[in-house]
Amino acid sequence: MAFDYGTKRIGIAVTDPLQIIATALTTIHPNESLTFIKKYIQTEAVEKFIVGSPLQMDGSPSESAPHVNGFVRSLKKNFPDIPVVTIDERFTSKMASAVIAQSGLKKGKRQQKSLVDQISAVIILQSYMESSYLE
Repeated sequence: MAFDYGTKRIGIAVTDPLQIIATALTTIHPNESLTFIKKYIQTEAVEKFIVGSPLQMDGSPSESAPHVNGFVRSLKKNFPDIPVVTIDERFTSKMASAVIAQSGLKKGKRQQKSLVDQISAVIILQSYMESSYLE
């Protein structure tokens, strides 16, 4: 389960049991995150949480890093049996916007920020899965 954490919205993506493809799940408000995750893991197996880590171009933490770090701490505290992995999320929003622009969706749908957050979470999860295949 992957998260593109933002202070207004969290994009969430999941993968199939064979971990072949990442799929957008939903977008939620940060205040709803723990309740949503608790409910989700009651019916679905979650092996790991993958959280996009916001970095500047030089690799230093971005302004939103403290918020993401708080979310990571919250995941570790509330779900101690599920490992949390952070990965570089630079360019995921730009990549998500490009994917959406090329998708053929109507302009109104393309401009939905929640869709960008979901696709960003998919990119985060897919990147993690691809990198773990190389290990």
